[in-house]
Amino acid sequence: MADTEAPARRIQVANSRPEDSGRGLAHLPRSLMAALGLGEGDVVEIVGKRSTPARAVYPYAEDEGLDVLRLDGLQRANAGVGSGDFVEVRAVESKPATRVVFAPAQQNLRLQGSTAALKRTFYNRPLVAGDVVATAGHQRVGEMPPSVQRYMNAPAYALQEIRLAVVSAAPKGVVHIDENTEIELRAEYEEPDTTRRADVTYDDIGGMAATIDQLREMVELPLRYPELFQRLGVDPPKGVLLYGPPGTGKTRLARAVANESDAQFFLINGPEIMGSAYGESEGRLREVFEEAAKNAPSIVFIDEIDSIAPKRGNVQGEAEKRVVAQLLTLMDGLEARANLVVIAATNRPEAIDEALRRPGRFDREIVVGVPDERGRREILAIHTRGMPLADGVDLAELARTTYGFVGADLAALTREAAIEAVRRIMPRLNLEERTVPAEVLDTLSVTRDDFVEALKRVQPSAMREVMVEAPRVRWEDVGGLDKAQERLREGVELPLKNPDAFRRLGIRPAKGFLLYGPPGTGKTLLAKAVAREAEANFIATKSSDLLSKWYGESEQQISRLFARARQVAPTVIFIDELDSLVPARGGGMGEPHVTERVVNTILAEMDGLEELQSVVVIGATNRPNLVDPALLRPGRFDELIYVGVPDKAGRRRILNIQTGKMPLAEDVDLDIVADRTDRFTGADLGDVVRRAGLVALRRAPDAGTVSMADFEEALTESRASVTSEMEKDYEQIAARLKQDAAALQPIGFIAPGQLTPRGPKGAD
Repeated sequence: MADTEAPARRIQVANSRPEDSGRGLAHLPRSLMAALGLGEGDVVEIVGKRSTPARAVYPYAEDEGLDVLRLDGLQRANAGVGSGDFVEVRAVESKPATRVVFAPAQQNLRLQGSTAALKRTFYNRPLVAGDVVATAGHQRVGEMPPSVQRYMNAPAYALQEIRLAVVSAAPKGVVHIDENTEIELRAEYEEPDTTRRADVTYDDIGGMAATIDQLREMVELPLRYPELFQRLGVDPPKGVLLYGPPGTGKTRLARAVANESDAQFFLINGPEIMGSAYGESEGRLREVFEEAAKNAPSIVFIDEIDSIAPKRGNVQGEAEKRVVAQLLTLMDGLEARANLVVIAATNRPEAIDEALRRPGRFDREIVVGVPDERGRREILAIHTRGMPLADGVDLAELARTTYGFVGADLAALTREAAIEAVRRIMPRLNLEERTVPAEVLDTLSVTRDDFVEALKRVQPSAMREVMVEAPRVRWEDVGGLDKAQERLREGVELPLKNPDAFRRLGIRPAKGFLLYGPPGTGKTLLAKAVAREAEANFIATKSSDLLSKWYGESEQQISRLFARARQVAPTVIFIDELDSLVPARGGGMGEPHVTERVVNTILAEMDGLEELQSVVVIGATNRPNLVDPALLRPGRFDELIYVGVPDKAGRRRILNIQTGKMPLAEDVDLDIVADRTDRFTGADLGDVVRRAGLVALRRAPDAGTVSMADFEEALTESRASVTSEMEKDYEQIAARLKQDAAALQPIGFIAPGQLTPRGPKGAD
């Protein structure tokens, strides 16, 4: 391919950053570039099992001084090497191509498109016949070194990344596309000569670097270097169990490992194995394992393993028990299976037969969890590689606001945003023609507004069972509750958005907040606002959702609620009317012991053996004296926040918010309204504003404004829902709760029977 006299240097391969995938760049050490006489943007030839070209660039800042070559997954596949292998690198001259033929690199994909657009996308890219390249159009020129920017200014070929195989190129050797190159795009996939696959690599998986490292040492090492384990005199790992919520990338991860380790991949979908005839299911399992053993090194991937290997004590049919027994035998039977690793995936690990979950079968269980903000940023970068993104699109902002989203949700989000962009150009299309004009394609881009619209339609899949509509209430929508707002800010928003500050000082954030006070003062509104401002998932529930007539079902519902909250953390769990769910134990009221078991379960979930990480519980009640005292100690509901009736300044602020969209006449003086609404709660003031609008419509159906006279009449029809007697009762309860909490804080518990004064009059 290249001049054999050119000097070559041997160097170890490592993964490049996900955002560099598909760009055809090789990050080389400065010392190696100097030794080979290379400048940034020069072409190098990388020689592994086969050869592939790339453009040389300087190393990442964190790699300065390290002797590694950073390549993306496509380049590693093109060179026939994996991360950790050694390759040779030499300088090479690239010639202008007279003709290049592309074809889809994946099956079930038919392409029709402008070869001119394809030429612009791959302009100046070094290629060689047999390579797989990607139409990674999302190339922010400002992110590239200045000497390489001139090669990176190509627009996107499509709204998604498409992988193409270079079927042939003339002349032979390393070539680059220029304005005189003839481009041919074949419509259908063609089987490549090489068996090395590049459909999924580590570059196509974001947000799970630690998981990939664990899986590589469990799978790649025994498949690629079995002699290591023979020398140590131990058996290599035989199986890995991946578990986590649906859509987190378990199947994709297994495919990437198979591709990167150059192993044959055998897929077993759980339900497809089951047959109707006696012994048919076991026979199918044996066939797959025998075929995998013949084609070693190989990976057998069992998806949804809980459907074919359930706990034998919980199933009635003999067929399921025989399949489990067959799988156990295949995984550690008498016949030694070299160079064969079994990977299984499930989102219900507790449903799998215990015999499989031991060393020698599944040696390690790896959690594939919901990605954090950094992981979501990586996943969004992967799914928008081929997208022509407008300047206003900020992937970091999207990553912050998509809390709870797994990889499948983020893929759906980018797809919906692309559909929004297509919908915008639909009027410019002639539906009778089958092709899209090139000038229309050139103007196509995905904007920030497209993503905002897409966010309205895509909800996090891990939250669909418990998700309510994401709160849209902000702090500016809450008035008259400044003290409660300040305590929630420092107790909820600060630890969720800045957990490092708490770790630095060696303190733990509060686990729970109890909002109590008269009805209508804005307790629920506060919980929604704090969830929105803390950028956390919001799970709202009430006693009717959690209590069941079936024995033990209520406790299971609560356990499931907390388990789901941990999965999609950061999360705010809001329990309204808390007193009906966790009344004081020993009262003898209600169904026999059902509420006592519920109280015990919530106590265990809030400070039991399993820590609540980035999960905050907010309870609201207007009867705090009925809540079980054990919940009111530090470590459970750490903060007891009294939400009382607003003062005059608070009422004025609430009226401002309530009349924000109301056309007020010039004579309306909200200060007078605030002065005449003593002891009115936020709900009462909302009622006053509503009634004033109704009075205006009653006076004139076509009224354009609401006058002071309308407010005067509305005030005569409204009343304060909190009496002075109720207010005194609540103030006494607040003082008693504060006093008892301070007295019992060193002890850490509250004795039953305390905090049981009479209920406030009129509160229900």
